[in-house]
Amino acid sequence: MLVLIATPIGNLGDISQRALAALESADVVVSEDTRKTGFLLTHFSIKKPQISFREDNEQRVLPKIMDILTSGKNVALVTDAGTPSISDPGFILVRSAIASGIEVSAVPGPTALIMAVILSGLPVHSFTFRGFPPRKSGPRKRWMEIDQKSPHTLIFYESPHRLVAFLRDALEVYGDRSAVIANDLTKKFETLFRGSLSELIGEMERTDLKGEFAVVIASADYALVTTSFSNE
Repeated sequence: MLVLIATPIGNLGDISQRALAALESADVVVSEDTRKTGFLLTHFSIKKPQISFREDNEQRVLPKIMDILTSGKNVALVTDAGTPSISDPGFILVRSAIASGIEVSAVPGPTALIMAVILSGLPVHSFTFRGFPPRKSGPRKRWMEIDQKSPHTLIFYESPHRLVAFLRDALEVYGDRSAVIANDLTKKFETLFRGSLSELIGEMERTDLKGEFAVVIASADYALVTTSFSNE
């Protein structure tokens, strides 16, 4: 069996009993970063062999993992944090396992996009997760334009180094919509920045940007809420 296991995105207290049991019962743990997963396993006194499975080695390592699965062993897939396959490695392994008739299961748990959207205060009945945008402005704006008239709340991931540039492009493509920036969710310094895109650009320019960011932007048909900037 292949089991996809969601792991904490910051706070180790968010690990589930099912996740720990699944890690204990696995013969091999397939990890995006063996060092980070090693820390998690050690913290919970779990000793398992690991195989590195990253974006840059997925195709090369896939046959080895499939050999382990077809030999009848249990494989657990985890990523650095959160739910496997969500902007992280996993898709090609799941697809290969299904095609080979191997049972695939999952242990649900933390994922930053869900936390960000439910904390945003924006409509959550319908939303689109877009993941990480292209790195360069031109391709990024063309990529954003796909959702310019979307009726759904939009969710993005972005790095601290490109966040301000991303927000500037979002303002140009979407207009000055309401938005929320979630930083380091579940961690000690978890912070949510709320305001219009133009307000948030100014705030981010004055902020020492570190950690992980999820950006939630209002849909095309959601009226801009003009409120003063607030920190939570």
